[in-house]
Amino acid sequence: MTPYQEFLNELKAVSEPEYRDFHKKLLKNDKINILGVRVPILRKFAKKYVAEVDNLLSYPDEFYEVTFVKLSAVALLEYDAFIARLDGCVKLIDNWATCDCFAPDCIKYNRDKFLPYVRKYAAASGEFEQRFALTTLLHYYVDEQYLETIFALAERCDASKYYVHMAVSWLLAETLIKYYDRALEFLLRNTLDIKTHNKAIQKACESFRLSTDRKNYLKGIKR
Repeated sequence: MTPYQEFLNELKAVSEPEYRDFHKKLLKNDKINILGVRVPILRKFAKKYVAEVDNLLSYPDEFYEVTFVKLSAVALLEYDAFIARLDGCVKLIDNWATCDCFAPDCIKYNRDKFLPYVRKYAAASGEFEQRFALTTLLHYYVDEQYLETIFALAERCDASKYYVHMAVSWLLAETLIKYYDRALEFLLRNTLDIKTHNKAIQKACESFRLSTDRKNYLKGIKR
């Protein structure tokens, strides 16, 4: 039995058919094969295999969980080791769940150094490359010093792609919640497409962290 087959058997041993069916509906992509292993268990696999991450990366990506463990293990690496494997990892992302969970802590401590990578993926053509850039901004960059970068990349990304549109909306909603005046000023420029403009307002208004007065004003500037 190969190491990959042993690894796959470990995953299958903790899989749950009902969870598999539930998660498959959430991913909305019938091309993705799912075993049905819950995220906390997958993260434990990542910790177990991080010391042999390059062997892990050599395994075929025939199941959602295999790819998830790969990216989760890479996310545990120190910054330079993470960067060395980053492009290969981003190419593997083909769904929103894997993308949104790929949030390496090392970025938090190297935000300025990592910004060129954020810009690179935001300018890429792939839907999930752009989403990765946007969710990285959401995880680590919603801070006053990065607001203009966030706004510029929100304008640049291709919101005609559904998962990019949703990520831009989610990101801007968070800026409205944390930096209302600056984010409102950006929205009033009307540089976003109407659908994304309105979705960002909708998502902000769904938050309990925004006052009723601010929610009412935002609803009034929907386009």
